[in-house]
Amino acid sequence: MRVIFCEDPLRARRVDEVYQPEADAVAACGLNHSVVNYESLVNANDPAQAVKRVTPEEQPALGIYRGWMLRPNEYENLYKAMAEKGIRLINEPQAYTHCHYLPESYSVIETYTPKSVWLRTSDNVQMDEIMALLAPFGSRPVVVKDFVKSQKHYWNEACFIPSASNREAVQRVVNRFLELQGTSLNEGLVFREFIEFETLTTHSKSGMPLSKEFRIFVLDGEPLFVVEYWEQGDYQQSSPPVEKFSAVMRQVKSRFYTMDVAKRKNGEWMIVELGDAQVAGLPDTTDTSKFYTALAKRLIAPET
Repeated sequence: MRVIFCEDPLRARRVDEVYQPEADAVAACGLNHSVVNYESLVNANDPAQAVKRVTPEEQPALGIYRGWMLRPNEYENLYKAMAEKGIRLINEPQAYTHCHYLPESYSVIETYTPKSVWLRTSDNVQMDEIMALLAPFGSRPVVVKDFVKSQKHYWNEACFIPSASNREAVQRVVNRFLELQGTSLNEGLVFREFIEFETLTTHSKSGMPLSKEFRIFVLDGEPLFVVEYWEQGDYQQSSPPVEKFSAVMRQVKSRFYTMDVAKRKNGEWMIVELGDAQVAGLPDTTDTSKFYTALAKRLIAPET
């Protein structure tokens, strides 16, 4: 098995400093790793150049990318380039898109996640179309994001809309969100019902309400690793009822993904969102060594 990290843009052949702790944990587990050049892959659209430092495998091998988020076409380019090196990334391109874009997996998790609606658009949005889309929410609060990311750290100005029927508020928040996303906008707009989850604390900088949220890494339909999502606040040694989501975990069309879950104030646990585990961050509270040990144990067959 090979773990693929992004290369440091200022130090050739070195792992990006953000991922260095993970690379150290990989080495401690006895696993191999390589680096790919993110700038060549994304900015220059040159996947062959991006993987030039990856040593080919003589026999087909499994690979796991641990790097910056990629658009589906960029991931597909990386997947094909790695295959030329004899390394098959754990998630096929279709599986990557399935968990990376909320609308792609929404039908699978719909029963467990906040009500969501969406439209594909550029930054030239039509407010009449948006207000019609929001009609099912009535005057309930919603949050806005694109198919992948929100601007949650600009909570009141570019994420939270107090009333879905307030056209002025919707337009103000949507416009600010689009301004902040700029060319990074992924596919379009997603509006989600705002759910009052059990409060953890308030973010010290953005004022965003933090809930007792957990990130579950799932491998082949089974939970691999559970970690507290936020570093701030006291979780009081609580943990999510992972078994509640066992059935839906096996329905997600991906080998390796994340499922973020949180508890509502009424006691009900919900799925916040899914993500491809190759580009999902390890929360600051993660014991990186334990994470990679668990991953290696599940993916590498014991010697007989």
